[in-house]
This record gives sequence, structure tokens and C-alpha cells, in this order.
Amino acid sequence: EVQLVESGGGLVQPGGSLRLSCAASGFTFSDYAMSWVRRAPDKGLEWVSSINSYGLRTYYADSVKGRFTISRDPAKNTLYLQLNSLQTEDTAMYYCARPLDPRSVVRSSNRADYRYWGQGTQVTVSS
Repeated sequence: EVQLVESGGGLVQPGGSLRLSCAASGFTFSDYAMSWVRRAPDKGLEWVSSINSYGLRTYYADSVKGRFTISRDPAKNTLYLQLNSLQTEDTAMYYCARPLDPRSVVRSSNRADYRYWGQGTQVTVSS
């Protein structure tokens, strides 16, 4: 059974930092590109970042480029998202997601483009 379990969210002041983690199990983690997607209150899904299966290529939405860093540790089967210089607009539930096809690097805000999702971790940026 594929499982994705996010952690690391919390309440942080503007300008602060957090590191999100996504522990993966039930599949060969190193075979798949992975993504982070978020949903802000009363808004739709927004693709945030993706990383290829080798961890050598990363992709970011313009809204987070230069502030967020995606990475992965194949030894720990874990995906990370480092969030720096957080802004109130970054307040959202953050999800890690995996596509159906191991060859796909999905950079989409469309829920149907991902096969598996975690339960999410809440990030709240507020003073």
C-alpha cells in the first residue's frame, strides 16, 4: 500500500522558515518524481515544486522560486520542502503527491494528474 505522510508544518511569523517532510512507503521511492502541491484557504490547488527521480532536476512555481527548496533522500525514502522567507500568502495545507507514471515529472495543479496524495501538513504564516 502506497503511503505518503507529511510533517513539519506549523505557525510561523512572516520571514520565518520551516522544513516539511514527506515519508514515503509502499513503492520504490527512487523510481518516481515527486511533487509538492498546496491549497490555500478558499482557493484551489496550486502546484509548488517537483523533483525528478534522481533528485538532480528541480522545478518551482514562480510564486516560490528563490524561497523554497525541494530535495529528497533516497536512503530515508523522504521528500523535503525547505520554506524560507515565508509570506502570509504561503499559508496553506501542503501535500506531497506522486504521479501514476514513474517517467512523469508532474508540474500540475490538477488533482487528477497525481495518483497518490498524503494527508497534508498545515503551514500558517501570521504575525
